[in-house]
Amino acid sequence: MITSESSSSMERSMRRLLLAVAMLGTVSAAHAADLSDLPILRGSFSDGLSKTSHNWDGFYVGGQFGFATTDVDFSHAPKTMTDFMLRNSILQAPVGGWSLLPSNHVQSTGFGAYVGRNWQLYDAVFGLEANYSYMNNLATSASDSMTRILDGEAAPAGHTYTYVTSLGGGAALKLKDYATFRGRVGWDGGDFMPYAFAGFAIGRAEVSRFATVSWQKYDDFDEVVVNGGVTTTVHRHLPAGTDTLSKTELRTNSFMYGWTAGIGIEYAICNNILLRGEWEHVGFWDVKDITVGLNNFRVGVGYQF
Repeated sequence: MITSESSSSMERSMRRLLLAVAMLGTVSAAHAADLSDLPILRGSFSDGLSKTSHNWDGFYVGGQFGFATTDVDFSHAPKTMTDFMLRNSILQAPVGGWSLLPSNHVQSTGFGAYVGRNWQLYDAVFGLEANYSYMNNLATSASDSMTRILDGEAAPAGHTYTYVTSLGGGAALKLKDYATFRGRVGWDGGDFMPYAFAGFAIGRAEVSRFATVSWQKYDDFDEVVVNGGVTTTVHRHLPAGTDTLSKTELRTNSFMYGWTAGIGIEYAICNNILLRGEWEHVGFWDVKDITVGLNNFRVGVGYQF
């Protein structure tokens, strides 16, 4: 049987429990409100620690101005022409291997434009870009001649064939413009982005060359001569044939193909304006037996959409 005193004691205990629960709920709500003000819970803590102030993702276009230094190797420019003129002869192989002309170094300015697209993944930036450069009077030429005595074909017993051979020639090249299609990878440094790139290059040039080959064949042998009962041996060096061959080629629009690679840096100002500076190397494969290597130092300004 529960007495009135026991009932009062239980009521007082219930009131204390309810009061403790209410106080705990109030404290928990206030603590949760304070925690909600922490940046990490609002999603801005990572923003506060990030160094990024520019988003590199998106399309961009721009213009550029550059200074190029170019090496044009003419040394074997006449080769395919001499190979054709001397085909199937004893002279084809040795004459085709002669380094007749020098390698010239030429400098020029140029200007152009570019368009590209970036994709950003955390601090890494990946992109594709098409780049065009028009060159101001990037032209050079060379000419020279040389003469050598070459061994001839197998001769009858006691005879030796030789060829006094002369090669003259010249070549000229004018690089009009070129375009590169390249992939690039960069690092997000906030308002600046260093990058490296590599890709494919195509150029358009005016190319001319000529070659002239002349040879005099000689037959050397010893001949026994009897004169007045006296026998002597006389060495003979007699002409045995001669010829002169020439060939000329000219192409006003000769396409050159090659590769490109380089490094650069971009800096973002006014949110959408991009300044850049870069070094680009382009190596073209032989065009008419002429090798072209170009180093272009450029500055540019672009707009990011």
